[in-house]
Amino acid sequence: MISAGWRSEILEYSIKVKNLVKNYGDVKALDDVSFDVRKGEIFGLLGPNGAGKTTTIKVLTTLTEQTSGTAFVGGVDVLKDPTKVKSKIGWISADIILDEDLTAMENLHLQARLQNTKDWRKKAETLLKTFGILDAANKRIGKFSTGMRKKVEIAMSLISDPEIIFMDEPTIGLDVATRQMLWDLIRDVNKNHGKTILLTTHYMEEADSLADRIAIIDKGKIVAIGTPSELKNKVGGTVIDMEVSAEFDKKSVEKMKNVKKVDIKNNHVMITLRNENDAVEILRRIDLKKVTSFKLIKPSLDAAFIKLTGSSINQDNDTDYRKLYSIIRNNTRG
Repeated sequence: MISAGWRSEILEYSIKVKNLVKNYGDVKALDDVSFDVRKGEIFGLLGPNGAGKTTTIKVLTTLTEQTSGTAFVGGVDVLKDPTKVKSKIGWISADIILDEDLTAMENLHLQARLQNTKDWRKKAETLLKTFGILDAANKRIGKFSTGMRKKVEIAMSLISDPEIIFMDEPTIGLDVATRQMLWDLIRDVNKNHGKTILLTTHYMEEADSLADRIAIIDKGKIVAIGTPSELKNKVGGTVIDMEVSAEFDKKSVEKMKNVKKVDIKNNHVMITLRNENDAVEILRRIDLKKVTSFKLIKPSLDAAFIKLTGSSINQDNDTDYRKLYSIIRNNTRG
């Protein structure tokens, strides 16, 4: 039974997640995840591949059930009334899922029928005009560029006039120009169409540019939540990020007057400086024979991510197959 206070809190937010757990056998994909998404904001879920971003979206869009915990979307419990949840949301996946044999208008008509949307043609024409592709409404999707396809996908997510749009890695595999175009469209959907957006990404620049607030997720856990500025401020200054091959003398470095803090996680040493100009002097006083690599990191989301998780978002060299397949698909279209 939900208390009156809790119900009021649920209705205050577009999305409210509390103590969410999702297990796949022995693997815990989501581990006690909690966050709120305010009405009208762009909320970024930032993390590496396998962090739990897509699993979170699958739970919130009712594509999979959580193991435990609660999730409300548009004030509706995703477990108790998934049909109602679906009526309140739009969704854009990392992969383009349009029917290439149909025209843009036919794809929009199909989406409208699936969602029982009335007066769909007028809405479709308005959306295509807004996105600058109305003149291509009756052309087959198979002849569209990647950017045009993404515009049609966004139009499809808006055709039923949902309250909330979920975007799962929407710019993966796109070139820089197309990615920038899509960023502009996402801002337009948020500001001019009045939609709350939950965006997942592993691109630091994307989260920094688009999101009002960001939740950093790593290994199925929410590590931190805040505005981009708040997360950057957690770094506290310029950081020397080093990888070492032997035991590091933390105490002697901490005694240096221009060192603010020293953090060691595994073979990573992070030295937070009081002043960026002191970096050279500090490196001169360190036994560099034990250092296999180092870089200077100014306050940024990347620096915040390293500080909060102990690793870079792109630390491993595993192939991102979703991105690879997306690039191959985009480059082989006729």
